[in-house]
Amino acid sequence: MKTILFILQKEFIQIFRNRTMLPMIIVLPFVQLLILVNAATFDMKNIDVYVVDQDLSSTSRQLVGKFEASPFYNLVAQSFQVEDGQKHILRDEADLIIRIPPHFEHDLRIENQSSVQLLINAINGNTAGLINAYSSRIISEFNQHIRVEWAPQQQHKSARPVEIVYAYWYNPEMNYKIYMVPGILVILVTIISLFLTAMNIVREKELGTIEQINVTPIRKYQFIIGKLVPFLLIALFELAFGLLLGRWIFNVPVVGNLALLFGFTVVYLLVILGFGLFLSVISESQQQVMFVTFFFMLVFILMSGIFTPTESMPDWANRVNIINPIAYLMRVIRMILLKGSGFLDILVDFVSLCIYALLSLGLAVWRYRKTA
Repeated sequence: MKTILFILQKEFIQIFRNRTMLPMIIVLPFVQLLILVNAATFDMKNIDVYVVDQDLSSTSRQLVGKFEASPFYNLVAQSFQVEDGQKHILRDEADLIIRIPPHFEHDLRIENQSSVQLLINAINGNTAGLINAYSSRIISEFNQHIRVEWAPQQQHKSARPVEIVYAYWYNPEMNYKIYMVPGILVILVTIISLFLTAMNIVREKELGTIEQINVTPIRKYQFIIGKLVPFLLIALFELAFGLLLGRWIFNVPVVGNLALLFGFTVVYLLVILGFGLFLSVISESQQQVMFVTFFFMLVFILMSGIFTPTESMPDWANRVNIINPIAYLMRVIRMILLKGSGFLDILVDFVSLCIYALLSLGLAVWRYRKTA
């Protein structure tokens, strides 16, 4: 135990002597949370609309006014020709063309039906889907309102439209930042723990100090514990610091048990630290370990469900995600923070990650050699 304490002391001294380490621990989470949470969003807040109103009636102007009143739409221009709107889309100056055909009001009053055409820039499929959903809802509400307004008084009393009341659980205001903050925290914790662990031993290889440690009577388990524990504590500090910033800046709710979250994170960090240690053992230079680490990080992050649910991925991707440790914490941190899930709710993920941690650490310990 005394030997491990000396190794821990040596590691912390070495960490805090590095002038770039403290900015990475303190400044990096603050900057990334502040920038990424505000920038990485699927919310459509600036939809540029080109209106082609070929009816010019009071009803068509009322429909256009519904779009103008929405905070998500910006009316960029208006004309009588669809071709003019298409030119705006080609120049990326418009995302949506709303075409109101001639006799729109007449057909709606006399024939009780009419049509509105939506032409959407669908280069980005997700964006196009959101624009279509937002626009269809505005038109549907306009249609319901106009029918009630035009209906005779007696018909209005006998055939009231169905009123729908929405209730959104766990994120009532549908604030995308509340969804993104836990995901960004997972990435921060992973980057800090994985990169620092992987770079640590490789750096000692390049400096030649690893040979000096290997010729000492320090046992393998003592060396590995001394190498992993400092970065485990630093990663837990990152999580606590990030949660504090998320609560203070973005008002992220903490519904569940924080002790359960930190306990699960410890198991997750054992997986990541073991993986980082394994990469550092098989690598000969910092450049090599950075390339390998970046490759795995990029794949794991994009498949973790940070932006879109993993359930939307193909079946083969969900099967591959079994070996993606980031996907486990990405799912569980949102369950605990936003939904208040308990231990039984995350039991399957906890057991799976425990097995993963044993395999990861076991492989790293097996691969490490004190002799050439």
